[in-house]
Amino acid sequence: MAVAPTALDVDPAHTQHASRIRLEWGPTGGAAICAGPPAADIAVVVDVLSFTTTLSIATRRGTRVHPFPWKDERAAAYAAERRAVLAVGRFEAQHLDDPPPSLSPATLLASRYVARLVLPSPNGSTICAALRDSPTAPTVVGASLRNRTAVADWLAPRVAAGATVAVVPAGERWTDGSLRPAVEDLWGAGAVLDRLLDRLLGVLDGSDGARGPVAISAEVRHAVAAYRHVADQLAHELRACASGQELVAIGFGADVAAAAELDADEVVPVLTDDGFAAAPAGA
Repeated sequence: MAVAPTALDVDPAHTQHASRIRLEWGPTGGAAICAGPPAADIAVVVDVLSFTTTLSIATRRGTRVHPFPWKDERAAAYAAERRAVLAVGRFEAQHLDDPPPSLSPATLLASRYVARLVLPSPNGSTICAALRDSPTAPTVVGASLRNRTAVADWLAPRVAAGATVAVVPAGERWTDGSLRPAVEDLWGAGAVLDRLLDRLLGVLDGSDGARGPVAISAEVRHAVAAYRHVADQLAHELRACASGQELVAIGFGADVAAAAELDADEVVPVLTDDGFAAAPAGA
C-alpha cells in the first residue's frame, strides 16, 4: 500500500489555507494543501497522460479501479486478494493476443471488460492512494480532460455548500526522483477549474448571501489561464508537449488522442475504501 503523507513542516502560506479552492503539484504539494488547516474536504487528482484518463474510461465502463504504487512487487498479491485483474504495461499489452487492460487509454478502449482492475502508475495512482491514507483523508476524485465537465458539475454544489477543494496536478518524475511539472496536467486541472468556476459564478461574486464569495488561490487562476490559452487547439498542444511527444515517439500517439477527447466521459470516479467507482448519477 502507499505510504501516507506525514505532517509537513511548511509555511502556512504554502498550504493556500486562505482559499477554499486550491492547487499544488505532486504528492508533497497535494499533501500540503489537503492538510491545511483548514483541511481539504475533496482532493481532485489530475494525471492526463495517463492514469486519470484511463481511470475515467474504466469507471465509465463500470470497472472498479484500485490504485496502487508503481513497480511494487506486492501488486499481484493485492490484485489476487480482490479478485481483480492486474493491469499490464503498455508494451506488454502490445504482444498479447487478448491483453488485459493497461495504463494505455487507447488499449483500454479496445480491451475486454473487467469488473475489478488494479491500475498502478508512478504518479496519479500513487498520489491517489497516498491521499486516501493520509491523516485528513479527503474524498479523492480522479479528473482528466475527458471528464472535466462531469467532475466540475459534481464539485459545484459541494463547494457551494462549503466544501474546500484541493486540485492536484500529478506531474511526473525526473530520473533523480524530483518532480517534473507536466504541462498537460496543468491544462487538465485548468479545464476542470474553468468549468467549475463557471458553475460557481453566483457563489464567487458573493450573491449566494449567507456564505459569501468563495476564495480561490492564485495557483488556481494560473491553471485556468493556462487551459484557456490552449483550449482552441487542445489536441495539437497535447501532442506537442513533452509528455505527448514522448508517447508519440514510442508508438502510443493514440493514447494522446484519447486523452484529448474533451468531455468524452460523463463519469466522476470517486475513491471509496480501496477502489474508484463511478459516483451515482445525481449524487
